[in-house]
Amino acid sequence: MTYDLVLSLFALITGMVVGSFLNVCICRMPKGESVVFPPSHCPQCDYRIRWHDNIPLVSYLLLRGKCRGCGMHISMQYPLVELLNGLLTLALFLRFGPTFLFLALFLFCSALVVITFIDLEYQIIPDEISLPGIVVGFIFSFFLPGHSWLNSLLGILLGGGSLLLVAYGYQLLTGKEGMGGGDIKLLAMMGAFLGWKSILFIIFASSLAGSVIGLTMMVVQKKDSKLAIPFGPYLAFGAVLYIFFGRQIIHWYLTMGSFFKG
Repeated sequence: MTYDLVLSLFALITGMVVGSFLNVCICRMPKGESVVFPPSHCPQCDYRIRWHDNIPLVSYLLLRGKCRGCGMHISMQYPLVELLNGLLTLALFLRFGPTFLFLALFLFCSALVVITFIDLEYQIIPDEISLPGIVVGFIFSFFLPGHSWLNSLLGILLGGGSLLLVAYGYQLLTGKEGMGGGDIKLLAMMGAFLGWKSILFIIFASSLAGSVIGLTMMVVQKKDSKLAIPFGPYLAFGAVLYIFFGRQIIHWYLTMGSFFKG
């Protein structure tokens, strides 16, 4: 087994282990509960989950998706979050290697996983993640190559300010709140980590994905435009897309634009 393969496997396992903790955050943070105490337990019978029943993916398969204590079905969310965070961590490692940039983006993407699942379930984005995330992203900007504190600061202002203007304009025109403050703070956090150049891409990609999926859901469920669709997961999608393919997509777009003009 080569050294690179060992490191890649370590990144995958680390991501899944962290994903197990992210599940705790997803379940407890919306309820205002501590993510540290009490230890992991079954919500039905309070059976304290032992270490051998808490191995990412493996324990879920061995237990056949049921609690050892009472046999209650365990949500598919748990292995899904573990696998998703593991694959994201592996992809980041393969792209950026064992660098400080990898560490920053690993923390950033792990936060996006928590935000995505909480927003899908509760339609809220916890300030406990986005607000500290803005500060952490700004601090990282002093140490990341090709980044700067000014780039991060402009990202915060453009990210939060752009959605704030959209939300204010929508409310002014319709008299209704069309975007929550959580989305505004989330985009500010994205600007802190990724810089101001990422903001327009994230807004465009998330809006496009949200429109396509939202319209599809309304057609399938036969509901009107009043169907509430959380926007946080689409912003997260746009941010991850920018991390891995943003520059290539922008370059392709500019090249195609020049081609048609010529």
